[in-house]
Amino acid sequence: MTPTSNDIPALILGTAMWGWTMDAHICFSVLDTFYEAGFRGVDAATNYPINRQPEDFRLSERILCDWIKTHGVPDLRVMMKVGSVDNMRSPDNNLHKSFLLMCLDDYRELLGSNLDMLMIHWDNREDESEIAQTLEALALVCAAGLKVGLSGIRFPEAYAKANEAFNLDFYIQIKHNLLQSDYNKYKSFHGERRFLAYGINAGGVKLNAADYASQSSLSVRGGDTSNQSPLIAGLKSWLDSQQAKHVSDFNQCSMTYAYHSEDIAGLLIGPSKVDQLRDTIDFYNKLQQTDYQDIYNQLIELKKQYAGAQ
Repeated sequence: MTPTSNDIPALILGTAMWGWTMDAHICFSVLDTFYEAGFRGVDAATNYPINRQPEDFRLSERILCDWIKTHGVPDLRVMMKVGSVDNMRSPDNNLHKSFLLMCLDDYRELLGSNLDMLMIHWDNREDESEIAQTLEALALVCAAGLKVGLSGIRFPEAYAKANEAFNLDFYIQIKHNLLQSDYNKYKSFHGERRFLAYGINAGGVKLNAADYASQSSLSVRGGDTSNQSPLIAGLKSWLDSQQAKHVSDFNQCSMTYAYHSEDIAGLLIGPSKVDQLRDTIDFYNKLQQTDYQDIYNQLIELKKQYAGAQ
């Protein structure tokens, strides 16, 4: 099981920027550190990095497979997202049963025992009969001993309805951070610890605009680096006050918020440097050792305070 327990959200290493803002050497160093710290969950996708460079299609997974081969590792828990047919940020995908089963065979060959989960990646369909054919493939994935999941689903309720005939137990990746959350979009799946929060730092938001580097993840993805959100200003003031005793930066606030959120089974992180990863691991350990519920409650109050101004 990818989550570490029923009560503690897992820490999962993201690979979206591998081969984009991170070269193979840095990727290897980050994964070395993650693995040596005892963590095994890795999030990957066929179309990473989504940098609109066709020659980089599947580059992230190639780096991951090279690391596995170099180290002879048999015990990663890789969740592989499939369906997208390019890395151009287009909605184009292939979710036919035959294609998904071909992906299953491909990734079992490439990743071996390191493959833990196959996930649908981006689906704008609402037709339950079409979705049912996709679920037929996922049922066979489960029969092969793997977990299944969803990511980027436009009509979750259609999946929930079609799944009544299959009763598949999905893990679901959702964007979930202090500025934005897709949790309510998946109401049909609420009530179980099944959600994996990504974008917990809102794509790489900094509290100070001057802190953005030219190759920061938010910058290269075309995000807004102007820090105009009133909540960001509110967080800065709160962090400078005596109320924020156990958190010191936006990453720690973001991790606390996601860690304590309802139904969250995992935190997807995307460090671009080893030092960033070490800081994240250190704080993740603190979240397990110290009660941060009061900090979470204060973050919720800040969100409510600035909700109308977003």
